Amino acid sequence: MSTAAAATEAPAVLAGRVVLVTGAHGGLGAAAAQACARAGATVVLLGRKVPKLNRVYDAIAGDPAGLPEPVNYPFDLAGAGYGDHAELAARIGAQLGRLDGILHCAAEFPGLTPLEHTDPGDFARVLHVDLTARWWLTRACLPLLAQAADAYVVFVLDDEVPAAYRGAYGIAQHGQRALLDTLHAEHGRVPVRFHGLRPGPMRTPLRARAHVADEDRRARDPAAAATACVTLLSSDGAVHRGRTWTPPA
Repeated sequence: MSTAAAATEAPAVLAGRVVLVTGAHGGLGAAAAQACARAGATVVLLGRKVPKLNRVYDAIAGDPAGLPEPVNYPFDLAGAGYGDHAELAARIGAQLGRLDGILHCAAEFPGLTPLEHTDPGDFARVLHVDLTARWWLTRACLPLLAQAADAYVVFVLDDEVPAAYRGAYGIAQHGQRALLDTLHAEHGRVPVRFHGLRPGPMRTPLRARAHVADEDRRARDPAAAATACVTLLSSDGAVHRGRTWTPPA
């Protein structure tokens, strides 16, 4: 049975829940958003590329299984201020009445460049999208998440970040691990749980900036990692609380 078919036939473990997926038009983001919808969640699709976002929306809304209708939220993480994140959280609360989880898939990686040749503005922008914006969005949504009986925040992390040439993207990966540890230590006794997810190498546009596609034998279809996203966003993910999980291949 294919991964897509398995996800379609999986029990509705996210039924009645609202999940916010960032980078919802990207490789993993799109696959995870559709898997969450098939698992019963109302998915808030966040991304800056509206045509691609609309295609994900159409795929979910047009699914013959009659999935919960998603919500499109065009949003540019690079340019948004903290007030924009707070407004996003307020709108989710007003329109949907709840928020059960955030799946941080959005990431920025311009390509391989020595740090000394990286434009300072580009460095700041990438670090913001890959680290600061993830925290801003999480912080803005924490009051809403805390109202849920079982809320969760999942940071998708790259498990292949050599020290050289990854610039702000690589530095942000280390920062997110520290952020995860801090949040878990500070919120370990409240309903919100925090997770890291290393999905493994995937065939995505982001990975293509660092690997030659026809030589990249290890990368898998992002749909293979979508099931792991659903697991962490469901009650089954509680066993991985505060840790970074690498699901079996």
